[in-house]
Amino acid sequence: MATPLTQKHPSRFYTDESPVGLNRWHRHLPRWLGRFFPTGGGLQTDHEGQGLFGFGIFLGSETMLFGTLILTYVILRIANAEDWFPAGVLGPQRTPAVILHSIVLISSSFVIFAAERALGRGNVKWFRILLVITALMGAFFLVGEVQEWNTLDFGFHTGLIGATFYLVTGTHGLHVIVGITLMMIMLWRSFRPGNYDKGHFGVTAVSIFWHFVDVIWILLFTLFYIW
Repeated sequence: MATPLTQKHPSRFYTDESPVGLNRWHRHLPRWLGRFFPTGGGLQTDHEGQGLFGFGIFLGSETMLFGTLILTYVILRIANAEDWFPAGVLGPQRTPAVILHSIVLISSSFVIFAAERALGRGNVKWFRILLVITALMGAFFLVGEVQEWNTLDFGFHTGLIGATFYLVTGTHGLHVIVGITLMMIMLWRSFRPGNYDKGHFGVTAVSIFWHFVDVIWILLFTLFYIW
């Protein structure tokens, strides 16, 4: 039985009852941010808009997670500035290897952006190539990070520096693994005939997630290797 709402708006899943009036100020947002906010009252046909809105909420929760970890690190380091590094411990070093795998990870953002653009133009072949390159760059970063862990002069139980460093970088590393896994899923889907003919929301979401992971690493690199 149809309700008065569905009789009036038969194509709508729900109405936009937001008190801030998304439809009115959506046009003032930059494109990269505006695509996270669906307009038109949540039309059933706007699957990508609804999906990006939900994905934006997910990224917000991820931001809170890393924000909490980073803030905890900053507070603990300031409160224990005099004895942050135990005697004989140098801490994380800004070695050429660390700089290299950091540059590779950050550069991968440009590669996955190019992959998404290639798919948008219908060039599936280059999309696959660029996506694989992005995944390999992420794997290179992970290998470099594990190698660095094996050469550090402190462990997880070495005071606050050990606990915070391995917890935060390990959490970030898990996100890199998730990103690579999602890329492989998008790659696999590209071999299904016509899979991306009506849009590529999944690829867009994975691309944004990867940019997020890269930005987080820039912050962590600043905290652990520059500060």
